[in-house]
Amino acid sequence: MAEAGPWRIIGLMSGTSMDGVDAALIETDGERVLAFGPALTLPYDEAQRAALREAIAIAGGAGGATANDEVMRRAEALLTHTHAEAIARVLAAASASAADIHYAGFHGQTVLHRPHQKLTWQIGDGAGLAAVSGIDVVFDFRTADVAAGGQGAPLVPLYHRALVEGLKTELPVAVLNIGGVANVTWVGEDGALLAFDTGPGNAAIDDWAFRHTGRAMDEDGMLALAGRVDAEVLGSMLDNPWFDAAPPKSLDRMDFSTAPVHGLAAEDGAATLTAFTAQTIGLAARHFPEPARRWLVCGGGRRNPVLMAALQQVLRAPVERVEAVGWRGDFLEAEAFAFLAARHLRGLPLSLPGTTGVPAPQTGGRLALKP
Repeated sequence: MAEAGPWRIIGLMSGTSMDGVDAALIETDGERVLAFGPALTLPYDEAQRAALREAIAIAGGAGGATANDEVMRRAEALLTHTHAEAIARVLAAASASAADIHYAGFHGQTVLHRPHQKLTWQIGDGAGLAAVSGIDVVFDFRTADVAAGGQGAPLVPLYHRALVEGLKTELPVAVLNIGGVANVTWVGEDGALLAFDTGPGNAAIDDWAFRHTGRAMDEDGMLALAGRVDAEVLGSMLDNPWFDAAPPKSLDRMDFSTAPVHGLAAEDGAATLTAFTAQTIGLAARHFPEPARRWLVCGGGRRNPVLMAALQQVLRAPVERVEAVGWRGDFLEAEAFAFLAARHLRGLPLSLPGTTGVPAPQTGGRLALKP
């Protein structure tokens, strides 16, 4: 469309941890962030989480065809409705109406990601969200990259670079996002970028905690803190050729599971899975062109003090929450999809060879207009 901007855009993200919908209002032209507005999380209740888990299981090949169609439709409708509610709450927090917002950037929920098969699937009805919210919606951010031969993930690095450019800090810097899957953006001199998934983030830890405690996560790492890392199991988990593969590379939430720690006590399993996440991030750093001088951590994993302490031991550089530099650690991904929506509107690339492995800079996204 090659519009000019800047625009007020609400970015929306439902990540692989399935905690809820993150929504954030920013003003951006797709190259700079000019202002930050309200941001919030609308948590999923357990029934909503269960519907999304079922959709992910079905997308991976479980269930019958007729049941699958109905379950996926129900999950998509639920997801879209929840995002519309998140938009409404951001508007209320901003004392704004839909007419005051130019666009929404709607990621949807990833239910399947197999880029080696040129498959990526995010449920979410962009046209339906535009109709309900009264705001034009940019959505379907990953499909074009995967179709062009890219990994389709991570897509946040261009936003990370825009934020890093505003810092007065020595480069290179690594921006680490620990969601259900963990990914890192390495930003070097002159804006050089390398980004890739490092391995499991919170997903396996969350699944283990839910199985043994009924809670959606290991809150404050307390389960892991009470346990002991099983060195033999950890070593077997790290003995995986995926960690040696050169980036860019990406993962599906279900590519790593809790199966290796089955048979361990609840506490020891949590401790071992937490160590696994930290160690895989350390392995990822071997792929950087130069060591990062500083690690800035966002996503839910930064709230786990046991995981953060493990990272500090593994990485040979300061490890800090992104709040240390004034960023909003819970909302970087939501902000990023507002930023990417602006790039779509300007016809700018959403991904690069160094971020997803796509052969050439790749545009993407689709626009759904409000009625």
